[in-house]
Amino acid sequence: MVEFKDVSVTYSSGVDALDGINLRINDGDFAFIVGSNGAGKSTLIKLLLKEIDATSGTVLVNGYNLRKIRRRKVSMLRRTIGVVFQDFRLIPTMTVYENIAFVLRVIDAPKKYIKTRVPYVLELVGLSDKMKTYPEQLSGGEQQRVALARALVNDPKLIIADEPTGNIDPELSYDIVELLKGINECGTTVLMVTHEHNLVRYFGGRVISLENGSITFDEMVGGSDAGK
Repeated sequence: MVEFKDVSVTYSSGVDALDGINLRINDGDFAFIVGSNGAGKSTLIKLLLKEIDATSGTVLVNGYNLRKIRRRKVSMLRRTIGVVFQDFRLIPTMTVYENIAFVLRVIDAPKKYIKTRVPYVLELVGLSDKMKTYPEQLSGGEQQRVALARALVNDPKLIIADEPTGNIDPELSYDIVELLKGINECGTTVLMVTHEHNLVRYFGGRVISLENGSITFDEMVGGSDAGK
């Protein structure tokens, strides 16, 4: 569960990035977060990952109160969250398998678990045949699937997809959202930040719109039946 209670963020430059945000995302929800550049989307994500602190208000994420959380527990919080970035952030000198396994090795997961979990998530994203491939040998869409598998491998409660379709071909964007929808249907909460309104219109669901640091729209909308 994610909840913002009267959350405001003012940067040292004097910029008011968020202004009195109230928002609740229940476990198992899927929500699109939309808004123009400077609307507050990036600030929202940084708050969820405890990269910055709210100037005022309370942020709750997966059972943690981020105003009260101890520094040593921040890493535990982040293990409950998987993040998919626009620029993939894969390690070029590692194979697909190694990129994903690295996440589990960092937290000292058993080798036996790694050997079964990594192939499992690669199968989920349709890349079982790419385990020994390096990122530069993959298409943009395949690299984003690897990034999604990496976010999934630790079985997080929450997936944050930050403009996950921004660097791939438009026709592949629908496939990435379909994958995220499938992951959500298995019980994982998904927040997808996007500026691609065509995807939002096509898939529908909960749409949260930010403008000048405030929520201007938070409703369920119907999807389109049109083809891709």
